[in-house]
Amino acid sequence: MLKSIIARWIALAFAFAAMVGLAEAKSLDDIIKEGVIRIGINPNFPPMSSRNAAGDWEGFDIDIGNKIAEALKVKAEFVPTETAQRVPFLVADTIDISLGALTRNSERAKLIEYTVPLHTEVLAVLTTDKVNVDNYTQLNDAKYTLANMRGNWTVDYLKQNLPNAKLELVDSIADTVRLVAQGRADAIVENIDFFMAQTKNYPDIKWKTLPNPIDVGYCGIGVGRGNYPLRDALNIILYNLHSGNVVNQEWEKWYGAPMLVKIVPNPYF
Repeated sequence: MLKSIIARWIALAFAFAAMVGLAEAKSLDDIIKEGVIRIGINPNFPPMSSRNAAGDWEGFDIDIGNKIAEALKVKAEFVPTETAQRVPFLVADTIDISLGALTRNSERAKLIEYTVPLHTEVLAVLTTDKVNVDNYTQLNDAKYTLANMRGNWTVDYLKQNLPNAKLELVDSIADTVRLVAQGRADAIVENIDFFMAQTKNYPDIKWKTLPNPIDVGYCGIGVGRGNYPLRDALNIILYNLHSGNVVNQEWEKWYGAPMLVKIVPNPYF
């Protein structure tokens, strides 16, 4: 199901590219000369990025975007970019780089460039000490109820891979975690990093994640096709941020827990 969803996103991007043509990406020299880098962020994806009560952008992507701009000695201009718009906006030169948990895959790489990974997304199991399983496949039983959110791609993933388990669907990350905390569901099978902060609201619950991830996605920064000087500059900046433990610190600050699978910095890209 995940592959089919990604395929639809890529098809939209190709159609968009066919309509507008592949715009020439703004060069690193142009960005420095103009003093601004346009950074695509997901506008409704806390704590990755969202507006606070004062109307200002905040989140992991905002802090990382500002550090990138600081390293380039330019100003960060954050551009709201919904999930399906990320690749098309790069293709059309509406943004210079895309954050927003842009998982690297070969289909997107036909249209854009990627940096080295910025962070990971770990498909895993979040549960409690009351559930005695050590592998996600053991949840494929009618005695288990899995919590998830309406509209998530993992809903169909669970129906295909754990068809015997019951599903309880809600509308937010907070509600999903609450189902398990209150005993109305047994586990969450999802990109667990995004759920960990909510477990702090239930300190009396003995939370646990199963030790073996189901899958690990590596999310890089998206860059316009052929814009190698900008990509290479970003790779150097990311190496410095990773080796200085800045990325992990920012992740834990916003998500309330360490990244489940950390990025190991490599100076050779």
